[in-house]
Amino acid sequence: MEYLLGVDLGTSGTKTVLFDVNGQAIASETIEYPLHQPQNGWAEQAPEDWWDAARNTIRSVIEQSGVDAADIKGLGISGQMHGLVLLDADGNVLREAILWCDGRTQDECDEITNTIGRDRLIQITANPALTGFTAGKILWVRKHEPELWAKVRHILLPKDYVRFKLTGEYASEMSDASGTNLLDVPNRCWSKEILDALNIDDNLMPRLTESSDVAGYITSEAAQVTGLVPGTPVAGGAGDNAAAAVGTGVVVEGKAFTTIGTSGVVFAHSDKVQIDPQGRVHTFCAAVPGAYTVMSCTLAAGLSLKWYRDTFCQAEIDAAKEMDTDPYILMNQQAEKSPIGANRLIFLPYLMGERSPLLDSNARGAFIGLSAIHTRKDLLRAVMEGVTYSQRQNLDVLRQMHVAPETMLACGGGAKSPFWRKMMADVFNMPVKTVKNTEGPALGAAILAGVAAGIYKDIPSACAQVIRENEPLTPGAAEHNAYERVYSVYESLYPALKGAYSELAQL
Repeated sequence: MEYLLGVDLGTSGTKTVLFDVNGQAIASETIEYPLHQPQNGWAEQAPEDWWDAARNTIRSVIEQSGVDAADIKGLGISGQMHGLVLLDADGNVLREAILWCDGRTQDECDEITNTIGRDRLIQITANPALTGFTAGKILWVRKHEPELWAKVRHILLPKDYVRFKLTGEYASEMSDASGTNLLDVPNRCWSKEILDALNIDDNLMPRLTESSDVAGYITSEAAQVTGLVPGTPVAGGAGDNAAAAVGTGVVVEGKAFTTIGTSGVVFAHSDKVQIDPQGRVHTFCAAVPGAYTVMSCTLAAGLSLKWYRDTFCQAEIDAAKEMDTDPYILMNQQAEKSPIGANRLIFLPYLMGERSPLLDSNARGAFIGLSAIHTRKDLLRAVMEGVTYSQRQNLDVLRQMHVAPETMLACGGGAKSPFWRKMMADVFNMPVKTVKNTEGPALGAAILAGVAAGIYKDIPSACAQVIRENEPLTPGAAEHNAYERVYSVYESLYPALKGAYSELAQL
């Protein structure tokens, strides 16, 4: 039997899954690590934590499964996008990585926009300059940490650092590189025009591959700490959402998914470049060679629910531990006791600022309509509804661009909840499905490894062989109408608060 490894480097932890070639998960292991917030709106992690988690989870799944490592024919990595990893000439990490949800770089984004020109920037990179993206982080470090910057010899993205530790190769691939503001997205190469204009030495940038290309091979050093066989091929892999698209079969036109992980995404496949001139959603290269994606990213989707859990739900956490269950299951049961609209309470999920579709790093979370009648179950339902409304706003943009599907696939932690999936169906007013294999990005990474290793002919045929869908949850007319009344109020709130957010940011 032949096997494939998928490594999913997330914000909260790294999950490694061993699959057979039919997509069946054989063994799985997750290791979590901390997120550091040195200041309000900042977010950093230690790349060494990612590597420790990756090598230990790889070793663990091999030991759990009992498979011969020689039968593992390839490894692929999916990863959180946009994070800035800076290495010296010897490949040593120079500082903690600045993450996708970090909002410190608004001044640098303004500088990029003024230097390149907003229209030209979108024409080349298919996106405006955003605080989450990598280019602004590069300029911030160069400006604020010049002594450290002088030592920089390599720039990598998070998953590419782990691949470097596995293979010794400084490489990236198209889907992840699309989120840097430095890639010529239509032509799938680093933009010399932008690099020169921003005075970034192109020798600092990694070579580029497609997601399903072989980007390197397991070194003898990596083999010793992971249990893999030296020479095992490692695919280029993909950014987390591009990998999730492969893992859910969203690799042909007319298919899309919504994911509620730490961030929230609505993601549609396109065979050609489609760009929103307002920059409200992102156009990236797909993991499928030559294809593209249109996707949104709200910064605090599952993070909003996790914040609520950690801040207000100690009783559920304690009860779940005694019952040997997940506290989110008990939280879902509480939320279901509150009616649609959470008794006239709305939550704005801008805990880390907001990207799609608002593009406002100053935005912050809020409960609107809070009164003495409200209980924890109302606040909990309001959080879940607010996240869903934020996804609906982005789906509306995709509808305007004519890339929205008729049926939505759901993945990520939120997709595990039938209650939340039904909420999506009712708010989106479309059927919502899941796939039978719930490993999403890890499965997508493994499929990319299988294509790189020659196990599969190409990505679409691999997905046709591996991916199976469950029956959908369908929207109810009465429920949709009830949500629509609340959603119309939700849409009015950010414009009313935008000025206040800006003033708060100056305090």
